[in-house]
Parts: sequence; C-alpha cells; structure tokens
Amino acid sequence: MADLSVKVAGVSFQNPLIAASGTFGFGREYGEFYPLSALGGISCKGITLRRRDGNPPPRIAETPSGILNAVGLQNPGVDVFIKEDLPWLKQQNTAVIANIAGNTVEEYCQMAEKLSDTDVDMIELNISCPNVKSGGVQFGTSCESVGNITSEVRRFCKKPLVVKLSPNVTDIASIAQSAEAAGADAVSLINTLTGMRIDINTRRPIIHNNTGGLSGAAVFPVAVRMVWQVSNAVKIPVIGMGGISTWQDAVEMLIAGATALQIGTVFFSDPYAPVKITEGLNKFLDDNGIKSVTELTGTIKPW
Repeated sequence: MADLSVKVAGVSFQNPLIAASGTFGFGREYGEFYPLSALGGISCKGITLRRRDGNPPPRIAETPSGILNAVGLQNPGVDVFIKEDLPWLKQQNTAVIANIAGNTVEEYCQMAEKLSDTDVDMIELNISCPNVKSGGVQFGTSCESVGNITSEVRRFCKKPLVVKLSPNVTDIASIAQSAEAAGADAVSLINTLTGMRIDINTRRPIIHNNTGGLSGAAVFPVAVRMVWQVSNAVKIPVIGMGGISTWQDAVEMLIAGATALQIGTVFFSDPYAPVKITEGLNKFLDDNGIKSVTELTGTIKPW
C-alpha cells in the first residue's frame, strides 16, 4: 500500500482527507458510521466567540449537483467547544482543526488566543464573514483586508494558521499572496460561491436569507482552477476543497497543486465518502506505482 500521510505546516495527517467545516459538525454523528481515524483530520463547524442560533429557515436548499446554504454559523460558542467537544475529538485519533469566524478583528483575535492554549492542531480562519466595522463587506474580498486580519490574528495565534479563502473575488492568487505575506502557514480553498434560487410560484427566494453559499459537485471545476492558480502563486501549502465527491476528484485536485483536501457536501449524500475516496486513492497510487500521495501534488503537465 502507498503512503497516504501528508504534512501541512508541520502538522501530520494520516491521509489527505479532511472533513470540511460546516458539513461534519463536531464529528459525533459521523462517528456512529466509522472510526473518525479514517479521516486525516476534521475541520470543525465554524466557531464564534459567543453562541449563535444561525439564520431563520429555510436556510438550506438542494440545487442541481449541489446545495445552497445560509445556516448562519449556528454553534455553541468557543468556550463550550473547548469544554465539551474538543476533549472528545482529541480521543478520535485524527487531527483537529478549529475553524473560527467573527464580525470584528478583535473577535477573531480573542478566539485565536483562547484556542492557542488548547490541544487543537491548527486554526482555520474563515474570512468569508461580514466585517461589521467596514459596512458588512467580507474580510476576504480584498488583499488589504486579508492581509490585515491575518497579521492581527497571527499575533495571538500560537498554532499553525490556515486562511480559508473566498472564491467571490476577482484575483484569488493575489489574495493568497497577501495571506502568505501576513503570516499564514497555509491556505484552504475554495469556500462557497454566492448563489440564489427563486420559487417561481411564490416568487420568493428559496433561502430566507435571499442568497446562500453554493457547494457540491457543481463548483468543482472552479475549485480546481483556483487551487491551481494559488499553488503557483504561493510557497505555503494549499488545502484544496470544493465539490470533491470521488477518488478521481481527489487525484485531480492533488495534481492541480493541493497538499491536502477537504470534503464536505458529499457527506450529505454519502456519509461513507471519505472511506471510499481513500480506498480509491490508494488503489490509484498502487496501480500507477506511486509510493506516496505527496508525489501527486502539483504534477499537472502544461500544454
């Protein structure tokens, strides 16, 4: 069998598959299907400084080859996560990534400081949140704002810091370079694309929030393109995500330049997806005489 282990910013993963934030909760439900050690890691549901109940329903809707969601970061808050969820997660023999979200730079910094004194393996910065001090514009939509929040959080973060990039920008490579220059140890991409659907009978948006984040197989080609662009623009590791549903998708994303992978929406249709993807990935490596999954990263051949 090939070696499936990878390292991202000094953190070891048993295999490159990480459960993406938001789709896996804190892992307890999926732990009833298989040992969570089948995953290389878990990026936990987005955590905020204080408890959030999220947006009013309807807040999730199926679309062709994907879903729209505007759940609104429903979560118990960082202190409850540290006290009740993290101890259990650390017993699951898999890497634990804390995904943090906030509406001000100060909230992000407070959470990074709290989590730095815990056993989480990495902290993932969700910068697709509205900055209330800048008129609600997302933190992740300009080089300046990405550089600013990354550098500020870096001051308080003792753990390896991953910056999760929004695809809703004109030049994602420049955004990634700003994160790298400001102290990010890795970047993860893509977060969801902003989308909308309308009920033709009621003429109302299907999602109460009007718009939502589009994820699933439909966004995969966009994700591959952006991972390729970013991996050619930065020297830090790239964690690729966005519509990965099969082992073939996983191989393709690694070839595009990803060091590790996150999978998300596929869990809703197939909870066993990571097991199947890992098995398929391992067979592909063996069939092609490849000894380590790391040999695939960034091996795309230009025309």
